[in-house]
Amino acid sequence: MHPSCSHCGHVFEREPGFFLGSVYINYGLTALVICVVYPILVYRAAITPRALLISATIFMIVFPIWFFRYARALWCGFDEWVDPVPDDASKAAPPVAADSEQDQQQSP
Repeated sequence: MHPSCSHCGHVFEREPGFFLGSVYINYGLTALVICVVYPILVYRAAITPRALLISATIFMIVFPIWFFRYARALWCGFDEWVDPVPDDASKAAPPVAADSEQDQQQSP
């Protein structure tokens, strides 16, 4: 994945471990699909239990690998929706710590 957008310069990874949330999206969707489809196919008896187990295992291995980039894109979109990056983020001043020396000197 590119570190930033070639069109607008938006930096994708805000901090180390930023994309950890995409793992939750990827795992959650995989588990949801398996939890819905597997019982339906078991009770309909459309496929033998052994073949269903093998195909479900293959799905649980292949689907997260294929969905990896889409989960990251969804996570980027969700993060931008919840916590938008200001337009002038590169020029913004760093946040001031609450326990600075001035605060400690002023408090009785």
